[in-house]
Amino acid sequence: MEWMTLASTVVGAGIATVSALLLERRRWRRERLDRGTEVRRALYGDYLACLSEARNACGRLARAVDLDSATRRQEARAAFEPCVGLRYQMTITAPARVVEASEKTFRTLRDLRDEVAEGTRLDSDDYRHGRDLYNDELTALREAMRRDLGADQGP
Repeated sequence: MEWMTLASTVVGAGIATVSALLLERRRWRRERLDRGTEVRRALYGDYLACLSEARNACGRLARAVDLDSATRRQEARAAFEPCVGLRYQMTITAPARVVEASEKTFRTLRDLRDEVAEGTRLDSDDYRHGRDLYNDELTALREAMRRDLGADQGP
């Protein structure tokens, strides 16, 4: 009988140890996923804010009537510069579908910036078309980000 007690104690201890290890592994994975989600959420917010600032700068430049062409080009490029670093962070942090939407949005805004830098005015058809294209791409980017973050899923 003593062997049976010893064997059941060893088996019980083994089961408890394996169970604890599995639970710890599951907790570690969940925490790692949560940290990744928080990093992406912060990056997405920063990137969207940066795009918004650059877009607003394009609008201000398209309204400006007293800027010479060299100053206009310089200010347009300067307003867009902060987006470049965040763009690269997006390419190494976000999943492929978000990166693809991010690239389209970035390029569309860059095209709008180039139009404004060359003197396109706020009331022109070219500006309105570029702005509308950018808004469409921005909407697609936000939707991809929300899907990635699970923002549309219930608790």
